[in-house]
Amino acid sequence: MSIDSQQILAYAVKLDTSVKQTGHHSLSIEKTGDQARYGLISYAIPNTFQGETIELRGDIKMKQVNSGYAALFLRVLGKNEIPIEFDNMEKEQLKGTAEWKSYKITLPYNTEAAKSIVFGVLLVGNGKAWFDNLQLFIDGKAIEKVPLKEGIIVKAELDTAFSKSSGISAFKPNARIINNLVIAGQYWGFLKYHHPAIGKGEYNWDAELFRFLPQVIAAKDNQDLSRVLEGSLDKLGVPVPNKNKVDAIAAGNIVLKPDYGQLFNGNVLSASLRDKLISVKESKRSHSSYYISPAPVGNPVFENEKLYTEMYYPDTGYRILSLYRYWTMVNYFFPYRNLIPSDWNENLALALPDFINAKDTQAYLVATLKIIAKVMDTHANIQSYHLALDIFRGKYKLPFKAEFIENKLVVTGYHKDTLGLKQKFLIGDVLTHINGKPVDQLIREFLPYTPASNYDTQLRELPNSFLLRGNTAIFNVELQRGGKTISQQTEGLDVWYVSKSASTEPKEGFKLLSKDIGYVFPGKYKDSQLPEIKTLFKNTKGMIIDLRCYPSEFMPYTFGNYIKPILTPFVKITRMDLSHPGTVFNMGFGHNGVLTGETYTGKIVVIVNSITQSQAEFTTMAFQSSPNVKVLGSTTAGADGDFSTIRLPGGISTGISGAGIYYPDGTPTQQVGVKIDYRIKPTIKGTIAGKDELLDKAKEILAGMIK
Repeated sequence: MSIDSQQILAYAVKLDTSVKQTGHHSLSIEKTGDQARYGLISYAIPNTFQGETIELRGDIKMKQVNSGYAALFLRVLGKNEIPIEFDNMEKEQLKGTAEWKSYKITLPYNTEAAKSIVFGVLLVGNGKAWFDNLQLFIDGKAIEKVPLKEGIIVKAELDTAFSKSSGISAFKPNARIINNLVIAGQYWGFLKYHHPAIGKGEYNWDAELFRFLPQVIAAKDNQDLSRVLEGSLDKLGVPVPNKNKVDAIAAGNIVLKPDYGQLFNGNVLSASLRDKLISVKESKRSHSSYYISPAPVGNPVFENEKLYTEMYYPDTGYRILSLYRYWTMVNYFFPYRNLIPSDWNENLALALPDFINAKDTQAYLVATLKIIAKVMDTHANIQSYHLALDIFRGKYKLPFKAEFIENKLVVTGYHKDTLGLKQKFLIGDVLTHINGKPVDQLIREFLPYTPASNYDTQLRELPNSFLLRGNTAIFNVELQRGGKTISQQTEGLDVWYVSKSASTEPKEGFKLLSKDIGYVFPGKYKDSQLPEIKTLFKNTKGMIIDLRCYPSEFMPYTFGNYIKPILTPFVKITRMDLSHPGTVFNMGFGHNGVLTGETYTGKIVVIVNSITQSQAEFTTMAFQSSPNVKVLGSTTAGADGDFSTIRLPGGISTGISGAGIYYPDGTPTQQVGVKIDYRIKPTIKGTIAGKDELLDKAKEILAGMIK
């Protein structure tokens, strides 16, 4: 049974012998505090069964469940613990006060894809709920009577010695220990992706870390450390170097070489250990192994990485494992490693005390967020939901929207459309203090925990992630309006409150702005609409493509060919060589455009800003390779390249850009964003007037181009 350590501050979980349906007791969840939005109890079954459907049955009784709902939940996990089927009865919305009633969830069960099952009970919001008679069935049979699926199990999956605990007790790190742990992390990460036996799945490399880590911590000097690490390597066996190897990549095609830290510099490890590590480095490896494989498009897929979701607060050893895992993946498989502004080996040393000393779930998550932010990749953030991280950022949010305009935090809209709120806070008000702290101070305080490729994108993220949030329901705000300083107090909203204000996004994917100018919004565009667009835009002289969004279709080779009458490269791509970890090579160029057929002959302006990210940036590059296209706006998110997911202990999901994306001439897009012909940002004056200044400027530029 697994319970979130943060959740128990707000929900009491008990075995109730007085209220039950059958047997000796029921399981109850009751809301008792406000530190969490829901209470959840989960159970995991790490097996695969023969069958086609899975069913969870259970009885529920409720008392004053008014603001949320009570439910059973069932999740089927596939490879790498990715959910393939899920239901939490949210649609049923079981509310109020009710006596015992039976419920069930039925899901498809793919024997070939399923790897494990997670099920349990849930109370969202207030009140109290009792649960009894939980039973799992496969094809109508009780799960304990269903045969397990037979299959090949690698040795790594049989090693469960440390599945519940690393066995590493809390300790105070000193300079010697940190030095030992840095070298051990570099050693552990190097072997994980270089040693053939580990690549074949013969060892659970997480578990092996915990076998030698106590001796690493206790090592008195480098000689002692070398002895410990060499003993661990000897257990694996030292592979014979591949003396007849032929490197698949020509030296001139390599754009970034591996960084092995201090493993081979001769200053720390013994000569005999270094020689053995060199043999490992020169051993024969394939492009796929137990822990790494290429995605169909070539970016790395991190395989068989356990999330240890039941460890909401991983112990000291697992926290060190988490840091090692993340640091290693970035070190060997991040194609922009050379763009990390700080030394990545030093970051390992600096992060170790944060992870070792993390006193609770929140401290662990914050330490993780901090090292992720060092990578400076907008793709790299914590994507998974964590209650403790929500509380760190703030349980409540201000009832209005704000964003940075002219480097000032400016009110731009409202979550609640009420007259009193609109009288207190006007569009264009400049926020200077929130709950007594200057906004500039808040920016400095939270920048280290705001992963993004550039400052513009950090400013995009800061308001909703931190600045407009807090853990008190009442907000005191100081603002500037018309040269005057005004103090206002307002009640905050639950951070999960869904804004009732109308969306400012266009409702359609394309339209005419005038008889001469067409407009396309890729966030709503569909490739099936292209014939209709060609007809509608046939007599127009110009087009605006608004890429302040994420495209709903992959447009470079469909719409991109429609607006480009020549066939030329628009992108240069680099990839990681998975058989030579840490090596980045030039993969080649991507081309678009057509030499024959119907293409658009008018002028085109593409609008971008910090919201333009990843595929939107790639699409911009494809479009602007046409001679008829200009780009207008401000610095984009600077995170291009297929996304590679990273999973860390405690159920943390993050990731990195998994491919290098450059212009054909080698100009980077990572961190700096796409090339821009006309740099323009909104103004406070324009915001007060309700103008879309970028769209207005695009119209103005087009008008000049099509005269």
